[in-house]
Amino acid sequence: MEKDMDYGSDYKYIPTTSVGSGMGLQVLPDLFSHTLQIVNICLVGDPETKEFVLVDAGMPDSAEEIISVTEERFGENARPKAIILTHGHFDHVGAVIELVEHWEIPVYAHELELPFLTGKMNYPEPDPTVEGGMVAKMSPMFPNESIDLGNHVEMLPSDGSIPHMPDFRWVHTPGHTTGHVSLFRENDKTLIAGDAFITVKQDSLYKVFTQDQEINGPPRYLTTDWKAAKESVVKLEALEPKVAVTGHGLPMTGEELSKNLKKLAMDFDDLAIPDYGKYVHKNN
Repeated sequence: MEKDMDYGSDYKYIPTTSVGSGMGLQVLPDLFSHTLQIVNICLVGDPETKEFVLVDAGMPDSAEEIISVTEERFGENARPKAIILTHGHFDHVGAVIELVEHWEIPVYAHELELPFLTGKMNYPEPDPTVEGGMVAKMSPMFPNESIDLGNHVEMLPSDGSIPHMPDFRWVHTPGHTTGHVSLFRENDKTLIAGDAFITVKQDSLYKVFTQDQEINGPPRYLTTDWKAAKESVVKLEALEPKVAVTGHGLPMTGEELSKNLKKLAMDFDDLAIPDYGKYVHKNN
């Protein structure tokens, strides 16, 4: 008998937004990014063939908008083959239960992320004391309890392949969470980075609202292993991506991406790691 799916008891709508909310961008012919309040989802696939997947599942209460955006791009009653999660933080799984129920599709995540997606383990509490702006101060209101997808979530294949994304492979990029993954396509150097690094200063309420573009490490108030986070950025920079879509902020491409990602990898300690916070010296 199938187990019912549940969000954590602290699941709720979060009243934050940005000037990009509700806007979509075709990054490549088969890669579409859409902003839900302050976070991005990706639709990966060719609209001509109707074969596609959804990467991440947005903010709480965003299911209707995700379904609408999906049908606008792929046609009425369009349904992805699967949902691929970069990780399970509330702003990346906010609508996942409603979407699974609506589309009746599987969800895939890294093995180390499964405890947070099956009700077995809560994420560490956000750190409002970390160096940063107003969003960090607001972070205690963010949900951190695990959701329970039961048998609707499956482990990503151990060989690095991604179901229904044959040209992509997943790259383990922990630090922000233990089972965080980024998705990379070698033939055109396309990277879906999740929150391994982002292109907006996510700790600043003003920068989040205006979406001023600047490359940053993972959001400070939810990152608990800065040593691993640094290693993950170095790993991604070595792939020499030419296109990057991140969980927060606008896509970055070409020379701007190469130059900024190299700088972030080289100067991660100064640019990304906060001067203080309860997780800062834990793993460094």
